[in-house]
Amino acid sequence: MRSTRPSGSAASTPSGPSRPTCPTSPRSSPPRVVGQARPRLTVVGGALDPTVARGRNEVRRVLADLGPGARVVVGVSGGADSLALAAVTAFVAAKASFALQAVVVDHGLQDGSGQVAANAVEQLERLGVSATAVRVEVGADGGPEAAARNARLAALAASDADAVLLAHTLDDQAETVLLGLGRGSGPRSIAGMAEIDGRWRRPFLALRRSDAEQICRASGLDWWVDPHNSDPRFRRSRLRRDVMPLLEDVLGGGVAPALARTAHQLQSDSSALDELAADVAAPDDVATLQSLHPAVRSRVLRRLALSAGADASALSSAHLAELDRLVTDWRGQQRVELPGGICVKRAGPSLLCSATPVTQ
Repeated sequence: MRSTRPSGSAASTPSGPSRPTCPTSPRSSPPRVVGQARPRLTVVGGALDPTVARGRNEVRRVLADLGPGARVVVGVSGGADSLALAAVTAFVAAKASFALQAVVVDHGLQDGSGQVAANAVEQLERLGVSATAVRVEVGADGGPEAAARNARLAALAASDADAVLLAHTLDDQAETVLLGLGRGSGPRSIAGMAEIDGRWRRPFLALRRSDAEQICRASGLDWWVDPHNSDPRFRRSRLRRDVMPLLEDVLGGGVAPALARTAHQLQSDSSALDELAADVAAPDDVATLQSLHPAVRSRVLRRLALSAGADASALSSAHLAELDRLVTDWRGQQRVELPGGICVKRAGPSLLCSATPVTQ
């Protein structure tokens, strides 16, 4: 692989660790690296680079609930987003006495992926971050992007960390909202990714990809450009390459921040409705369900299905609509079959969940 010094314009945008580096055969040509490594440098004109300062502040904010000694893992792919996140987290962790570990995930889907992981580990260790490269096996369930994401998250979840940092940016959030709109997946999907979801933390949701690249430049880090991120075979890549620039042109700019704001607003509304749903004492009682507002009832039915073992990643608004019909428009339907081998039927005053019968 070769390194080239950037000319001053932003390099091609790489993905953060949580965006799938998917793919299919044949394997891609060896990945390329952008940016020439320099001695550690986080000052501009004698002052701390403002983008670095902002990144550090965002990490501090999402880890504010942790105390000294807390175990923090940052997921790294070798792209600009995740390397930048690791760089600013290293500073915050040292100041707050966190035990920081970087996990560099190698999906093994491209020629040279092992070298990309090794390069990332070397750079992280120069920053004083303990780093380990983990090779994962990517399956086929849900398509290549989903399979890569699931493998990556499983590798990160295997740690006993108090917090796991993911490097999704504002641009990733905007793309997620557009994908949700296109699928008609409802407000939960359009709400995008949560900044804090238990131990999963996304401190860069307010930063752009260009900000991540600037942090890397200021920190003397080389980053990898994943060719799959511009591959038109993948829907998210086409959104990034074709749709977002068109929307920016037609709507006069500011589209990505506007979509991210929409996600934030929907998250607040959804959180309030989820709390109301969690307070329902008898989620399988038909009379109780009939008394609820439809927005709350759909969330209660979703909780009921998930508690019975339904597959959350495949449970759709269409499934929930059929469950709602058992409550509000029951005409003797036998059962509603859900992903995960679960079915729900109405039995008198209640909804009953069970395993889907196996037919010969």
